[in-house]
Amino acid sequence: MAHRLLEEMKLVFRTEHPVLIYPSSATGAWEAAITNLLSPGDGVLVFNQGFFSERWAEVAERFGLQVQLKPWDSRRGLTADAVMEALHSDQGHNVKAVLVVHNETSTGVTSDIAAIGDALRASKNSTLLMVDAVSSLGATDFRHDEWGVNVTVTGSQKGLMLPPGLSFVALSPKALTASESAELPNSYWRWQDHLEFNEKGFFPYTPATNLFFGLDEALSMLREEGFPEVLERHARLAGAARAAVSAWGLESYPLDPAESSDALTTVMMPDGVDADEVRRIVLERFDMSLGTGLGMLKGRIFRIGHLGDFNTLSLMGTLAGVEMGLVSAGVPVNTEGVSAAMAFLLSENKVDELES
Repeated sequence: MAHRLLEEMKLVFRTEHPVLIYPSSATGAWEAAITNLLSPGDGVLVFNQGFFSERWAEVAERFGLQVQLKPWDSRRGLTADAVMEALHSDQGHNVKAVLVVHNETSTGVTSDIAAIGDALRASKNSTLLMVDAVSSLGATDFRHDEWGVNVTVTGSQKGLMLPPGLSFVALSPKALTASESAELPNSYWRWQDHLEFNEKGFFPYTPATNLFFGLDEALSMLREEGFPEVLERHARLAGAARAAVSAWGLESYPLDPAESSDALTTVMMPDGVDADEVRRIVLERFDMSLGTGLGMLKGRIFRIGHLGDFNTLSLMGTLAGVEMGLVSAGVPVNTEGVSAAMAFLLSENKVDELES
């Protein structure tokens, strides 16, 4: 099973190179990436894309790295121009890695990792590209090798449809070479230990065997549906959710629809409306839990998840619950969101055969 899972995860990451599996949350994968690649005093470049980019920067700071946390408009995807401008201003060439969140789960904004990777390669810059794909892998197109990513981290609880408890790290040859001279201490996260044991189908410590059986089934489900079809389904459901938000007369947090997440939709509340009060009403009256705003977005937005084992009927029920909750909370909205989502799904034969 271990050999099979390790090989099949390469297909999910779109890589020909090693993928490691840890019994941890994705925060552990963040730490594994940092401690295996960097040395004390190394510079790390991070843009403040939202709550989770801030948290990754915080982990790097705790290891004594020189973190440059650049301001960024969290309603927009990070651009390659911004990354390259920051690197060009690094006169001492101290920045050894750029940490980027592909799909910032706290904002629902997706960044163009392909453009960032292309820009780094075209510049011949040696800086390592490290990407958090926690809420994008399995829901949004991601290509570890083709996009020039050196380390990609993700967790089990989003597009892979499992409970929390597994994290994954995809490596590039450049990352493996860099790890040979990295001097930050690590033991539990040590890549070389994993690589040596994985060759024989084992792990350097007790793995989360029960979750492996779940991962085996999740990968089987993805294969059965087909990866292109999985991504198309997520994009279709996301489009319907955004159609509902617009029809309600509300605003999605991302400014550019092209940068809106296929995994979740973030809904902004009008001034004077507490998003957490809307969430409370939806939970108490309709037994449905919506995501809270995190960090600076606390009370300003709520989040609708539509990823993983989620189909058209699941989405329509979710949007109906949101619409009833908005009305119950006295939010001034048009009660046309569910109808708009349905019209979106029915147009151009967007609805596939209903799944049981």
